[in-house]
Amino acid sequence: MPPFIPQWFVDLHPIMQALLATTFTWGVTALGAAVVFLFTTVNRKLLDAMLGFAAGIMIAASYWSLLAPAIAMSEAAGDPPWLPATIGFLSGGSFLMVVDKILPHLHLGFPDEEAEGIKTGWHRSVLLVLAITLHNVPEGLAVGVAFGAVAAGVPEATLGAAVALTIGIGIQNFPEGLAVSAPLRSEGWSRKKSFMYGQASGFVEPIAGVIGAAAVLLMRPILPYALSFAAGAMIFVVIEELIPESQLGKNTDLATISSMLGFAVMMTLDVALG
Repeated sequence: MPPFIPQWFVDLHPIMQALLATTFTWGVTALGAAVVFLFTTVNRKLLDAMLGFAAGIMIAASYWSLLAPAIAMSEAAGDPPWLPATIGFLSGGSFLMVVDKILPHLHLGFPDEEAEGIKTGWHRSVLLVLAITLHNVPEGLAVGVAFGAVAAGVPEATLGAAVALTIGIGIQNFPEGLAVSAPLRSEGWSRKKSFMYGQASGFVEPIAGVIGAAAVLLMRPILPYALSFAAGAMIFVVIEELIPESQLGKNTDLATISSMLGFAVMMTLDVALG
């Protein structure tokens, strides 16, 4: 057990662990949104670098913290190691694609007429918040499933790895909160209102985390599928949203290097702590 994990946390019920972990990731989203209290605008290069970094973290987390344990579990159970991972991964991406087509939202940097989902008369600010909220769902789910896997006694899942995933998701949530609050502030919203909308985008993570942990505890056989499902949903978000948005400012090299750094940070966290 990594020495930095306090015993009181180890002794908690896994659902409570997932709740506290995702409350932390929500808190980092709020911390990112709080930058609007210091600055009116955010440098585009900085934002592109942060979005690229977040993409790298999510890619690494999808493999090291989710897909790799799912494959190992299936192999240990005598199942074809590729089958649950493939089914879960594609199901996660498909689920997010369906939600993406239904939920009205607008990606950062795109004009109002390119809003996705069912057409509505909702204000641009609401659509921006919904876009970030949409991809906070698989992040919260991933953390919850990771803690549920530890409680289920899966040898390939460790508390250190679940904590590493939480830290990684938390780090990449910082630019997500900023990505909502900064545009709202630049459109003339008050600092307080911009912050409130920015942090609200992370509220869904504790909900998804508790659902993920509870589902695994109640249905242990679905664990490889659940881990892979979360991975697929996260990769969908990265390819469909984070990477394109990080390239909008034409800072392609900066965004790409930042993605690689994010991957390296998450890989290091998972290997070192897991």
